[in-house]
Amino acid sequence: MFETERYFLTRFQESDFKDGLNLFTNPKVRKYLGGVQNPDFIRATLDAMLAPEDGSFYWVIREKSIGEFIGLVSLDPHHDGICKEVSYQLLPNWWSRGFATETVTAILDFAMNDLQLPKLVAETQSSNQPSCNLLVKLGMTLERKVSRYGAEQSIYSIQSH
Repeated sequence: MFETERYFLTRFQESDFKDGLNLFTNPKVRKYLGGVQNPDFIRATLDAMLAPEDGSFYWVIREKSIGEFIGLVSLDPHHDGICKEVSYQLLPNWWSRGFATETVTAILDFAMNDLQLPKLVAETQSSNQPSCNLLVKLGMTLERKVSRYGAEQSIYSIQSH
């Protein structure tokens, strides 16, 4: 578990399914993530998060004072099969409040220092400017662009020092 002044992260559990479902079916959240998927795909995704493989991690972000669900953050293999990827999704009412910055910073620190990963990537739609800005703010560098999920994706990376 990770904890800051404003939130805590816990491993995804079955009791988090309802909140996960709300996140995965929110059209604003899914705008740059391929849209809302069908219920079977969502259920399979959430089920897979319960028993992660390949050194993957799936955390729930909750506001600390009342435990309100903010979103999800993960660390799992990227499409390239080489690097681990940090991914995050927050409910819209938590956007632009610094929670994504705090969360991704904690995961970058965990990945680089605790897991001693040499490199970490993050992929976002190129048109998702707030996410691109966040990744640059956190020290990630635009590595390349690819076409995936019917849109141009920007792949950012950071290497351990």
